[in-house]
Amino acid sequence: MPEKFHPNVERVAAVLREHGVPGEIVVFSEATPTAAAAAAQLGCEVGAIANSLVFDADGEPLLVLTSGAHRVNTDLVAGAVGAAKVRRASPDFVRAATGQVIGGVGPVGHPSPIRTLVDTWLGKHEVVWAAAGHPHTVFPTSFDELVRLTGGTPVEVE
Repeated sequence: MPEKFHPNVERVAAVLREHGVPGEIVVFSEATPTAAAAAAQLGCEVGAIANSLVFDADGEPLLVLTSGAHRVNTDLVAGAVGAAKVRRASPDFVRAATGQVIGGVGPVGHPSPIRTLVDTWLGKHEVVWAAAGHPHTVFPTSFDELVRLTGGTPVEVE
């Protein structure tokens, strides 16, 4: 484990400590920008990976933490948040909202709170893995802990 993490990872780690999350951040030697890549590195099911996907919901950022086994139904999500239109955000929009780059966006550690939805499917896994602010890092958590950490709303996203 490196002595000093990337600043984005440090921010995620600080939030985890602040909330008493016991899991340690895992650092990979190679980037794991997809759920499949992370699952392969961790030796777990792709469904146990919590993808942090940022969407543009009527111009506002919306973070959807979804199981790596799912694709987000943007119409369903739009209905859940009362948005006229929800679409995948551009890399610049993601970085502005989270301070992090696509492929490593964590559920926490953002410059300001982001409205968050948490895929109920993640509750099927005892251990869920989420990015820790950089494409080389993840941390173990649980569905309930993700909801608590993010103040997110549990929903079906597929």
